[in-house]
Amino acid sequence: MESKQPVSIRKQRRPVGTISTININFIHLRNPWVTAVWSALLPGSGHIIMGSYIKGFLLIIWELIINTESHINMAIFYSFLGKFDLAREVMDIRWTLLYLAVWVFSIWNSYTLTIDINKLAILGTREDSTVPPTDIGSLDIAFLDKRQPWVAVGFSVLSPGLGHLYTHRIPTSFFVLTLIISLVYLSHLLEAVQYTFTGAFSQAAAVLDPHWLLFIPSLYGFAIYDAYVNTVEYNKLFEQEQARFIRDNYQQPNFHSRLVNSIN
Repeated sequence: MESKQPVSIRKQRRPVGTISTININFIHLRNPWVTAVWSALLPGSGHIIMGSYIKGFLLIIWELIINTESHINMAIFYSFLGKFDLAREVMDIRWTLLYLAVWVFSIWNSYTLTIDINKLAILGTREDSTVPPTDIGSLDIAFLDKRQPWVAVGFSVLSPGLGHLYTHRIPTSFFVLTLIISLVYLSHLLEAVQYTFTGAFSQAAAVLDPHWLLFIPSLYGFAIYDAYVNTVEYNKLFEQEQARFIRDNYQQPNFHSRLVNSIN
């Protein structure tokens, strides 16, 4: 049985994470430019990476609506084909101007949020903040243990969202799974794959909807990247919690480690 821990700042002021039956959310050091790039590719994804789910989900829904109304993806598609006149004609300037404002905000806010959370992560580490390793509810059980990053990647490749389900990030998993199913259906991707396997390449090209198809690469890349990083950092959190428990309950008070002293 774990000995009673004193009431300290590490448990009250700057926790490094939380475990619940629907989610394991925690903070760790991240590169602000990485989250900014993901926000540029898919507004909202940078916020989801940081664990800011409400902002992330709202921004992705906004991206789908405004992009559809302004025909930005179709303009990108025609630009890839070198049909720049069609690209200019297809865009609706009224919706495009609305898109630019929130797109810039998404990039800026994810960048600044990353910097702020990095500060909290550093302070939480210095204060030796802890995370309860288990949460048992009536609907599910959440607990910290070792998981394989490449397993999360493999499931994300099969279907974006499954890698997050593997690491018990259910809100992200449900949202991404719902989104990828919708995009695959609306873009007629599976029909195009079937025509391609039968050699009907012209039919495959004709059935595809480029507008919805262009959302899929960003979502796929985000799901694979985020699932991998989450699993790696998740394992670090598990190791930190185990090390803290052993130190607090089994390490002699007069024990001195050159490694520990160098870290402190």
